[in-house]
Amino acid sequence: MKKKLLFAGLVLVALSISALTVAQAEDKFILLASTIGPVDAGIVPLLEERFEKESGIRVRHVGAGTGEALKMAEQGSFDLVLVHAKALEEKFVNNGFGTKRFPLMYNDFVIVGPDTDPAGIKGTKSAAEALKKIAATGATFVSRGDNSGTHVAEMELWTKAGLKPAGSWYAVYEKGNEGNGPTLKYAAQKGAYTFMDRATFLSLQQSIKLVVLVEKDDALLNFITLIPVNQKKFARANYQDAMTFVKWLTDPANGQMIIEDFGKEKYGAPLFFPNSDEWQAANKK
Repeated sequence: MKKKLLFAGLVLVALSISALTVAQAEDKFILLASTIGPVDAGIVPLLEERFEKESGIRVRHVGAGTGEALKMAEQGSFDLVLVHAKALEEKFVNNGFGTKRFPLMYNDFVIVGPDTDPAGIKGTKSAAEALKKIAATGATFVSRGDNSGTHVAEMELWTKAGLKPAGSWYAVYEKGNEGNGPTLKYAAQKGAYTFMDRATFLSLQQSIKLVVLVEKDDALLNFITLIPVNQKKFARANYQDAMTFVKWLTDPANGQMIIEDFGKEKYGAPLFFPNSDEWQAANKK
């Protein structure tokens, strides 16, 4: 059953890419491979819509975990990627698939769990120390386990804690490649701890019974990056329009301003923070 579902999912992605590639060839069009979190949060569709209105250039995305998004881009069907796993990003660029990493925005991860907090991690300043407590008590922890940016960041934190999580307490969600939202809901059903981006938690907090227990450790910062696909590697890549989009996204008066305001009205706080080089230069104190 798992193999059938995986095959069906891959077929749907392939059909989506095929249809979008046809459109790409017909008009000014950018095809974006994007990590799922910002798509689910709504910031990616909003940025695409605003850019299209201003430039006349259409942008459409296919969402996947960072590892899968980069693999798809390595096949030459995409023009731009939006991802959040530095080591994987650098490999993508070093292998000639991407031209350069452009900082776009960031938010942060949090460790969430049941308010009963069986591992006693609430208020722990170090996220790595919190993971040690979870492992020591054998409290259930849910992982995406799919080589997404979220999973890569989680595994880096386990490494920092000096641990290789394994055992019945460490549950790898079999549908983790569907994204952070489904993973968070599954953890809530299990009354388990999990590692999650704050934007996803805020968007679902009214419908789940989990709370933020560990936050505001620098190790939990989540940096999101743009990488244009290398036209020297794939001649059909629309590098010119992709770079027009990158410049608009990183402009303090355009994409960065939209990012700064996104989420404030609904949640009372932004879900992401601007982080382009241009934004940093314009706001340097």
